[in-house]
Amino acid sequence: MAFSTASSSLLRYRLSFSTTSSFFGAARRLYGFSGLRFLATARPRGLRAVSAKRRDESEKQEGGQVNGSLVLKDREIGDGRIVPTELHKEATEAYMAYAMSVLLGRALPDVRDGLKPVHRRILFAMHELGLSSRKPYKKCARVVGEVLGKFHPHGDTAVYDSLVRMAQDFSLRWPLIRGHGNFGSIDADPPAAMRYTECRLEPLTEAMLLADLDQDTVDYIPNFDNSQKEPSLLPARVPNLLLNGSSGIAVGMATNIPPHNLGELVDALSVLIHNPEATLQELLEYMPGPDFPTGGLIMGNIGILDAYRTGRGRVVVRGKTEIEVVDAKSKRSAIIIKEVPYQTNKAALVEKIADLVENKILEGISDIRDESDRSGMRVVIELKRGSDPAIVLNNLFRLTSLQSSFSCNMVGILNGQPKLMGLKELLQAFLDFRCSVIERRARFKLSHAQDRLHIVEGIIKGLDNVDGVIRIVRESSSNAIASEALKNEYGLSEKQAEALLDMTLRKLTLLESKKFIDEGEALSDQISKLTQLLSSKQQMLELIEQEAIEVKNKFSSPRRSMLEEDDCGQLDDIDVIPNEEMLLAISEKGYLKRMKPNTFNLQCRGTIGKSVGKMRVNDAMSDFLVCRAHDHVLYFSDKGTVYSARAYKIPECTRTAAGTPVIQLISSLSEGERITSIIPVSEFSGDDQYLIMLTVKGYIKKVSLKFFSSIRQTGIIAIQLVPGDELKWVRRCSNDDLVAMASQNGKVILSSCDVVRALGRNTRGSVAMRLKDGDMVACMDVIPAAMRKDLEKEGRDLTAPWLLFVSEGGFGKRVPLTNFHLSPLNRVGLIGYKLQEDDRLVAVYVVGLSLGEDGESDEQVVLVSQSGTVNRIKVRDVSIQSRFARGVILMRLDHAGKIQSASLISASEEEEVEKVE
Repeated sequence: MAFSTASSSLLRYRLSFSTTSSFFGAARRLYGFSGLRFLATARPRGLRAVSAKRRDESEKQEGGQVNGSLVLKDREIGDGRIVPTELHKEATEAYMAYAMSVLLGRALPDVRDGLKPVHRRILFAMHELGLSSRKPYKKCARVVGEVLGKFHPHGDTAVYDSLVRMAQDFSLRWPLIRGHGNFGSIDADPPAAMRYTECRLEPLTEAMLLADLDQDTVDYIPNFDNSQKEPSLLPARVPNLLLNGSSGIAVGMATNIPPHNLGELVDALSVLIHNPEATLQELLEYMPGPDFPTGGLIMGNIGILDAYRTGRGRVVVRGKTEIEVVDAKSKRSAIIIKEVPYQTNKAALVEKIADLVENKILEGISDIRDESDRSGMRVVIELKRGSDPAIVLNNLFRLTSLQSSFSCNMVGILNGQPKLMGLKELLQAFLDFRCSVIERRARFKLSHAQDRLHIVEGIIKGLDNVDGVIRIVRESSSNAIASEALKNEYGLSEKQAEALLDMTLRKLTLLESKKFIDEGEALSDQISKLTQLLSSKQQMLELIEQEAIEVKNKFSSPRRSMLEEDDCGQLDDIDVIPNEEMLLAISEKGYLKRMKPNTFNLQCRGTIGKSVGKMRVNDAMSDFLVCRAHDHVLYFSDKGTVYSARAYKIPECTRTAAGTPVIQLISSLSEGERITSIIPVSEFSGDDQYLIMLTVKGYIKKVSLKFFSSIRQTGIIAIQLVPGDELKWVRRCSNDDLVAMASQNGKVILSSCDVVRALGRNTRGSVAMRLKDGDMVACMDVIPAAMRKDLEKEGRDLTAPWLLFVSEGGFGKRVPLTNFHLSPLNRVGLIGYKLQEDDRLVAVYVVGLSLGEDGESDEQVVLVSQSGTVNRIKVRDVSIQSRFARGVILMRLDHAGKIQSASLISASEEEEVEKVE
């Protein structure tokens, strides 16, 4: 019961830190209060516990003290070392003392010099030992012993680890200690023992942190045993907290500050000096972001802006990679990792990649080698033949630490309290500190200059009366009498008289006298400048800038971490999916499936074909096309509405699978609405790119492709339809292309696309063909503009291009394009196919766009029957005939119904001819 009272009181206690309002609650969760139970149950000598349910006056009269529900009886305290106190008060004070000790004395850096106490003590101890950058190295054990014995009474491991980190060029952007020996590696190899390694200070450390330390620039405090003094701060000339960053975990809070480039940091400091009201954006122009010692790519600046504005932000860092060709003949490539993100273990990264490859989570990698040496990092990841390096690299970013995030939490000690600060606050806090350093140094120099001028003036006065001074000295029987006589004779002070008496005879020459006169003038000038400096804040700021620029000019180096402002580092599904070619098949009832290109092998003309898979009852194939995984697929419905989705979102399945209902991909399809045409689009750029649409009743319309670049989930209107009409065919075209339209009775119209006027989406279009009773539009295809010159050929020319006709009965033929001529719209058209009474035209395509060495077509046509049987044949196997010919058998349809649709695809050189009986 007593413990519960103490705990509740502890929970009510709050720290006054600006960084967190739940500091003690966090500390309670971290450390708990299990140890307090022993305080509650223990009975110190001289105290006796008395149980009581009511706190009445009688108990108080007996001398009891109420503490929660525990009543303590006062007894004689013999030795005087036990002090009765309330448990919750004692626990609160003790824990708060511990927490503040960890915060201020161990885990968090000071904003002013950017160092934690252990780092500051190591540098000061090395400075006291004389381990400057120009002196020989000394054993690290000597330094660690000096630090432990004089300033830091903790474990030697903690001190040596801190020393090692300050010497590692992959841990600090600007190392403060120069090591000699094995100081570890980026593979997390441990350093050698302190008895083997040696160290000394870096020149930057002496110029930036230890300069002016002996000029009363900072306060000195007693060390742990009060045997000597140590500096409470180092007089930093550059904001070291931002220069090298810092990380640490305290009680209930932590800090994680990224390192920055020295030149950029000094430039940002100069901007703030010249314009104290400078905005964050103005500072970012000179210091755009962190600069990590291991380099890498910083993705985007959103996290940087958050960190610099509020003190908290998330910076995404990627390793720097290159793609190299390993074997040009087999087209094998390799990914070369040259830099890794900050604080990433290279050996662990390589091991992680190997595990992912072994577990088949990461595909496309054949070998991994670490070829790093003294010249730099080089990790070679060889890829399998045919693997896409971009896809493998994106998978590495997503699955490994090759892309990681640095969580900024810029907390530092300011005015004795931890505080979360942004970039401008950190720079301003450093400027305030640096101003105090400049002021104290100026006062120190002024005091020394005044004291020296006072003595020089006395010496000059004595030299002006050298004969009298010599006479007085010779006549005096002791130093005291001589000093007193000089003071009385020439009005000198005690120090001046002592200085005259301490002079040697060689100082009496005319040349030495001139030196004292010059020194007095120089001292007077120095005093004047120091007095002026102390009275002008602007001069102090100019001096701060000048000294920082001196450090920059001497030690700055180019930026290592590059910034990618246009990329935030977020990886979507599309980044890790290969942009491979795929086959899409859609049925009349809206079942869609995605298959690999080699699902249907090449076959000969006149064969039965291979089934495309199971079909629903009364269902038939509607369309069959080729696209790539990253394409935007535009789904046009019979009601004139268009929807959009990425191609890779269509589930991949086998040839025999039934497919996925389109409604699962496009949930906003209305009841009875069917997808009649699918158009894959890689990109929507280009002013001369259009979609040309044709309805069943013969209305045609052309719309700019840009109108479909942003399609909402519920779809948008593509064309207005008259009652009873349906949107059936949609193709891509440009103004210079030709459009070929055919009716089911075999009539063909060949017209130019620029004849069709470009309209908006919410329009109906114009009449394309004049159809007879019972006739309907069968299909439409677009002829590229490059083939327009082929229409001008004279005579009987049977060369490419051709129009490929396919009928419902499985017949087909090729007709040279020269057999047709351009005609306006709204005409009956020319006869293109002489069909039997029970046969109708299904499709017409322009072929001959891709030709082999023999001048024949390299294209293939995929025929799909109503039962779902698919036949894939070469176009070159289809005979070239006249407009009035019947054609040849393309596919036998004994039990397959009729041809439902036909599609053209490109040929693959690696496919073998497979005959299916």
